[in-house]
Amino acid sequence: MIEGYLSHESVTAGGRLDIHVSTDAPFFKVDFHRVGAEHEFAGTTGWLPGSQSSVPEHPDGIAGHASPTVDWRWPAHPFTIPAQWRPGVYVGFLVTSEDTGDYDKNDLTGFEKLCFVLRSSVPGMNRILYKRSTFTRHAYNRSDAPGIERASSLYDNPVYTSRGHKVSMRRPGHIEDVAYWDAPFIAWLERSGYQVDFCTDLDLHADPGLLSSYRLLLSVGHDEYWTERMRDAVEAFVGGGGNVAFFSANTCWWRVHLTDGDTAFVTDTDHRAGDEYPHLPATDLWWAPDGAGRPENTLTGVSFRNGGMWQWPGGWPADRPCPGFTVQHPGHWVFEGTGLQAGSALGAGLPLIGYECDGAAFAYDEHGVARATGTDGTPDSFLILGIAVLEPVHDDFFDLRAGHWNCVSREAGRTGPRAATMGVHTRNGTVFTAATTDWPMIVARGGDAALDRVTRNVLDRLSI
Repeated sequence: MIEGYLSHESVTAGGRLDIHVSTDAPFFKVDFHRVGAEHEFAGTTGWLPGSQSSVPEHPDGIAGHASPTVDWRWPAHPFTIPAQWRPGVYVGFLVTSEDTGDYDKNDLTGFEKLCFVLRSSVPGMNRILYKRSTFTRHAYNRSDAPGIERASSLYDNPVYTSRGHKVSMRRPGHIEDVAYWDAPFIAWLERSGYQVDFCTDLDLHADPGLLSSYRLLLSVGHDEYWTERMRDAVEAFVGGGGNVAFFSANTCWWRVHLTDGDTAFVTDTDHRAGDEYPHLPATDLWWAPDGAGRPENTLTGVSFRNGGMWQWPGGWPADRPCPGFTVQHPGHWVFEGTGLQAGSALGAGLPLIGYECDGAAFAYDEHGVARATGTDGTPDSFLILGIAVLEPVHDDFFDLRAGHWNCVSREAGRTGPRAATMGVHTRNGTVFTAATTDWPMIVARGGDAALDRVTRNVLDRLSI
């Protein structure tokens, strides 16, 4: 058995990573592969001495569950990134001296993997910056291992502090997000000839000026947790003429606060008030007036509270309807070369909508065209280019289907429909939102020429 985590998830060539590992094998190594159209072997640590380390107990004394809040402080093995390694996303495969046979370098699921971003040493060598949504991974990381369910995360047996739930980013766990969203889309980008630089959430938080070197920022997959510095930086980027493509959803839903030297974060996703639990809205909801008070719509054009999710029954990501987006305004540049007409279905027959999706509050005009009302903070310039009305809708805390437990029951006067609304708005810079988490995965899978072309149109137009 072997588990591990990295001291940091972002570094430049020549920089050092500390690899923290616990194993019952006498020796182990880490083989590194660069994610791309083909996963390329980059190098190895060589054999290192193995040792098994203890797991910090849950501070609430919950038997069998580890603490999600602290640095696990496993033995560190320093590794310097060779100067010749190309910028990109890298996966490290943990291999023990007792392993037999070759591993599948294309299998990024499971727990014996590590992931980091190798940033460009000269920001802006490419015009597109791809941001890995690392805070989301850590929020949901249960620190499980093969045969061991520790079930400790921001949501599983959470630890309450005066500021909210807390999670450390120095714990072992899986990299399923890379396997599901990032690796397929990065491969598609590379096959399609797009050259991009990479960063993490923490990079953008630490250096808001990073964006000034780029024309287009990409948010991919599930980009749920943002610090105020991240939000401020992206707002300023757009206000100054920079562009953003949100190939993501549930985007900027929770505000997080970094702590412990930027190795952990806290966020109030729910809390108790007397006997009421959960007491909502939580204070770190971006949209809530008694939360952050800055609706995510003002940046993205859309919000999860107007969208929803398909998750149960059937597991993750679950079977779901495949209606695609009903096209509006087919003459818009986003649809150039697709041949789509008003009323056409973009992505029909594919699980494009979900598993989580965002929307703008909208109403139909006299011509049956959905238009954003702006009542939720969506900018007046937001143009709904595609719409997928979500049915059925359930709001039961324990029966999530479409909709979300932080949404409608906290806006009792709201009666409008919910939908995924793909669209675009401009405020000096241009913001495109796909309004669904699974856009990058479905594009990478192929099979829909119009969806492929829309994605290229967005990248080509907004990166110049």
